[in-house]
Amino acid sequence: VDSQLSVLDLVIMRKGDGEIPGLTDVTAPRRLGPKRVGKIRKLFNLSKEDDVRQYVVHRPLPEKDGKKARSKAPKIQRLVTPARIQRKRKVLALKRQRVEKNKAQAADYAKLLAQRQREKRQALLSRRRSSNRTSTSSA
Repeated sequence: VDSQLSVLDLVIMRKGDGEIPGLTDVTAPRRLGPKRVGKIRKLFNLSKEDDVRQYVVHRPLPEKDGKKARSKAPKIQRLVTPARIQRKRKVLALKRQRVEKNKAQAADYAKLLAQRQREKRQALLSRRRSSNRTSTSSA
């Protein structure tokens, strides 16, 4: 250890006989609880049917003069709500509509190409026939 070091990072490997004041004699609770639905479920051992919103860890705020005690809770992420289900349904419906529209447009385009191909072939055949007639009549 050098005199130029300002901070030492130490890890307690094994607890000895005596307590270290301010370090091993007090246990500080974690300030924040989990924010994600899956992690809240895991912490409280909840099933899918349980309402996760009732198990969120609230953090008490310091009381202001004469006001009622308040607490803060995190906004729960990945919570499946009716709005989320509706949004997912809408996105999937839009995707389905796009696929159907693209299929219809592709079929129309294929029909148009086939029609143009037919017309081209007809024009080519009629040119050949007319050239054959003129060649046989002039000979």
